[in-house]
Amino acid sequence: MRKPHPGGGTEKLPMTEPAPREMRLMRASCRRGTAACPIRSCDQRGWKAEQPAGRWGGAGSPAPTRQCPSPGVLPPSLPAMAHAARLLAALAALLAAAATGDARPSKIAVVGAGIGGSAVTHFLQQHFGPRVQIDVFEKGTVGGRLATISVNKQHYESGAASFHSLSLHMQGFVKQLGLRHRREVGGRSAIFNGENFVLEETDWYLLNLFRLWWHYGISFLRLQMWVEEVMEKFMRIYKYQAHGYAFSGVEELLYSLGESAFVNMTQRSVAESLLQVGVTQRFIDDVVSAVLRASYSQSAAMPAFAGAMSLAGAQGSLWSVEGGNKLVCSGLLKLTKANVIHATVTTVTLQPTEGKPLYRVRYENEAGTGSDNYDIVVIATPLHLDNSSTIAFEGFDPPIDVVQGSFQPTVVSLVHGYLNSSYFGFPDPKLFPFANILTTDFPSFFCALDNICPVNISASFRRKQPQEAAVWRVQSPQPLLRSQLKTLFRSYYSVQMAEWQAHPVHSPHTPLPRFTLHDQLFHLNALEWAASSVEVTAVAAKNVALLAFNRWYQDLDKIDQKDLMHKVKTEL
Repeated sequence: MRKPHPGGGTEKLPMTEPAPREMRLMRASCRRGTAACPIRSCDQRGWKAEQPAGRWGGAGSPAPTRQCPSPGVLPPSLPAMAHAARLLAALAALLAAAATGDARPSKIAVVGAGIGGSAVTHFLQQHFGPRVQIDVFEKGTVGGRLATISVNKQHYESGAASFHSLSLHMQGFVKQLGLRHRREVGGRSAIFNGENFVLEETDWYLLNLFRLWWHYGISFLRLQMWVEEVMEKFMRIYKYQAHGYAFSGVEELLYSLGESAFVNMTQRSVAESLLQVGVTQRFIDDVVSAVLRASYSQSAAMPAFAGAMSLAGAQGSLWSVEGGNKLVCSGLLKLTKANVIHATVTTVTLQPTEGKPLYRVRYENEAGTGSDNYDIVVIATPLHLDNSSTIAFEGFDPPIDVVQGSFQPTVVSLVHGYLNSSYFGFPDPKLFPFANILTTDFPSFFCALDNICPVNISASFRRKQPQEAAVWRVQSPQPLLRSQLKTLFRSYYSVQMAEWQAHPVHSPHTPLPRFTLHDQLFHLNALEWAASSVEVTAVAAKNVALLAFNRWYQDLDKIDQKDLMHKVKTEL
């Protein structure tokens, strides 16, 4: 018997030798004196199960024998019953797939070639196999918000600059693609409030802890405990996904990880949640707000779940990819041999068919317009930007419901020049010790300032000294004016700017969207309305690939299951 295999093709169900307790389940199939006995080493006249030498007592010990019990003599054990139930579930999925007449989809469309689109393309091929054609539509450059800018013949990160050490999907991509971690060049950080530094990092770990305790008491410990509790529960998603479980909506996914506590964290602010666990308002204003401004360009009024994801990235060790983080996207698409179509998708139309649905994707580029039919469509790009829908959906009844929300504009300016250290209270630039500056609510014209390194770092590379011309990355909500550039820099050679809608404006009043828009139409970016980061997008990509696979083969027991921790422990 054969069943669809997630890696492609079909998998032959093995006739393995069962354990002694599992033999009792076979008794209904055993026919004495016939060749129908399911156990290969069974003596059909006496049910003598010959075990390999050494399994029970060494090379010289005799293998035990077991007489075939009559039906009903011994009840099957619970683990054996669970094993049999899984086999029956797999058989049911096989029969359902056979009823459709096709074991796999023929064509899949992915809209967007950022980290979400490239990751879901990789995961879809893992599950459906290499023979499925996957078309990836991208109107811009591959990589999306993972991008670089060239300054003085060197490339620098202009998008997501680094990843947390617990970003397991990203770690897996880098290992599979044979990429390397970039060598880190250390630098000290500080928080600036527009007049002076409210917190300064030193080179001594114990002194840093003492300063935190002196200014804020044990608030930093309470913050760390709160973030670690959230992350410990969030890490369950990797175990769920390893066992093939998927979720049709963001609320279902969050509930499976942290039950109602995680769902409630999307409806209350970071400040409210931290005050409840004993973090002081001063620590929130000085430190927490600065971290959130640097990552989301938003304040402590944003929802607690998104804030916890951001604060986790500030506490752990960080890493990035040698040669540029965008190499992960291009590498995954090359690995899957996906067909990348440089075009803008304008419309997705549901075609009138019997059986499984069919979607017609219309697109346009410099060559004109085109269209094609697909069995599965994954939208891996925001569906609502600048108060307008990016893609039209036609032929759906009821109509496709798109979350109405706004995105936070973010501007990254790479300035090659001399920092004006006097603005930060250091008249002598040689004495300026910081490479990374975060800001509180003031000054309002920039959120963070970093002395950055190129994406390719040689063994002899060293960070520029404060009095030397360096490349600084300035993150701001709006393009910097000339007067603002003169405030931050004594002089500069060049300014390279990138502007995009980086993250949703996270609000406690925004409803949580669903991944499933229609039977085989999915929106990967739904999860970023709960939290937005590169690794969260990769988690959403894996979820959508599993969701498409499970829905295609009607394995509904793997979708939106309750009490998954108990189920996973049972399977282990």
